[in-house]
Amino acid sequence: MDLQLKNKNVLVTGSNRGTGQVIAEVFLDEGARVFVHSLVEGESDKVIDASQSSHAIWGDITTDEGADRVLAQFQSDSTELDILVNNYGQADRGNWNSASIDDWISVYEKNTLSIVRMVQRFTPLMSAGARIINLGTIGSTRPNKAMPHYYASKGALATLNVSLAKELGPRGITVNLVSPGLIRTAEVEAAYLDRAREKGWGDTFDEAERLITEHYFPNPLGRIATRQEVANVVVFLASGQASFVNGQNIRVDGGAVDFV
Repeated sequence: MDLQLKNKNVLVTGSNRGTGQVIAEVFLDEGARVFVHSLVEGESDKVIDASQSSHAIWGDITTDEGADRVLAQFQSDSTELDILVNNYGQADRGNWNSASIDDWISVYEKNTLSIVRMVQRFTPLMSAGARIINLGTIGSTRPNKAMPHYYASKGALATLNVSLAKELGPRGITVNLVSPGLIRTAEVEAAYLDRAREKGWGDTFDEAERLITEHYFPNPLGRIATRQEVANVVVFLASGQASFVNGQNIRVDGGAVDFV
């Protein structure tokens, strides 16, 4: 299947590490020109592959100044953006008693307003056929009692996604939300493996994954998503093959959320 991504300009926020890095790599494999973003200068340089069409840019998009810096760096290279992947976000710890108002504001800056900043700056550079993919979580529709500020910010992103799809649809720009459950990042593996070892479930994540999933993230497939599996969905939604998918919340959770 030709995803029609060759030579497309793609910006993936927070792509210097983790799932964002894998998303950027899949786009590169499809022949796209990828702008690898980090909040801090130099952090995206280390993942740039000189043999592929990748470009390092940086800026703290939780601030207007940082978002302006990202735009300026992009415009020094290109005048049109084809695909914006709002991957950057952060799950800050806390509960209803411990999370302060400042904590709530900080989480909204990271998970909601950073996306608004990117949209406001980059949609003027987008034309018909362009794509915006936002990265959310199944917690936007199934929040836990812990980290209420995080889930509230991701819930706001889910409603933002629908509103933006209605705004940009007449211009031929699609907007979709990809909502994973747990993803096998290095941080997730380390955290859950510590719990698994305490319970005697195994000494490696592969040994313990079935029981970790059963107790902490039950789903019909009995495992946790890889970063590649999430990236594949993002890249498909960005492709020419997904031209009539718009305003959707696509859950990548192995069937964990079971309502229709």
